[in-house]
Amino acid sequence: WRGWEGAPYSTLVPSDEVTINYRHGLPVITLMLPTRSERCQFTVKPVVTTVGAFLQDVQREDKGIERAEVFTTDGSKVSDATLMEVLLMNDFKLVINSTVYSVAPPVKDKLSSEHATEMEDIKSLVHRLFVALHLEDHQIRKERELLRKLDHLKEELLPLEQVKARIMDSADAKTSRLLWVGLALMSTQGGALAWLTWWVYSWDIMEPVTYFITYGSAMAFYAYFVLTKQDYIYPHAKDRQFLHYFYRKSKKQHFNVERYNKLKDDLAEAEESLRRLRQPLHLKLPIQEISDKD
Repeated sequence: WRGWEGAPYSTLVPSDEVTINYRHGLPVITLMLPTRSERCQFTVKPVVTTVGAFLQDVQREDKGIERAEVFTTDGSKVSDATLMEVLLMNDFKLVINSTVYSVAPPVKDKLSSEHATEMEDIKSLVHRLFVALHLEDHQIRKERELLRKLDHLKEELLPLEQVKARIMDSADAKTSRLLWVGLALMSTQGGALAWLTWWVYSWDIMEPVTYFITYGSAMAFYAYFVLTKQDYIYPHAKDRQFLHYFYRKSKKQHFNVERYNKLKDDLAEAEESLRRLRQPLHLKLPIQEISDKD
């Protein structure tokens, strides 16, 4: 089955079998129900009624209708989500069971620009009223979804947090040991220089040695800057060494740092969304207004 054209066992019915008239500004579709053999009128609200809703009303009225679809004149199927207002702008084909009805909606008189503006204002007002009436239900459903998402993310993060805590403790312990080792080496170096200066050699001999030790230290700090593009500041150097130990330990224990960071970002985003959602519930303000203020 491809469109209504060339369909097996299909019958093309003249356009007068389905008529469309406007009554009180609303389109009234009159058609013959196949199994009940009687004409039935359907009043639709083109601004809010979709093609799928109209077809459901037709099938609900006649239980013998097994298939109801709408096609354009060139054989393309019209989506059920299409508004009736859009459908009634052009001719179309209504397929009920194996019968194809050719429908030609009447051409409405063009509205004046002033009337059109009034209609747009009315539509906007109706939309705002609809949002105001259904906003609280939507927020409650959204809040439940976010709470379920938060619980799911926390369940996934719990084992990762435990592994991360163990890795951080190990990395912190190694970093602290490295700092104490550095202090011990500097103390040993100072004691050795003092012993060589006062008990073994004189200051005239040790002065060039200390100079080259100082110059070598300056070269080491400069090499650190060349490699890391950072000054050798003790807190920064400690953090860098901590991260080195952390990532090396994570690789050994198969801890996925990228997945952990992704889950943490999703958790923070969900918590922020929940906070923004709950704020208008307390203040009785729409979410759009809060977004504009932010």
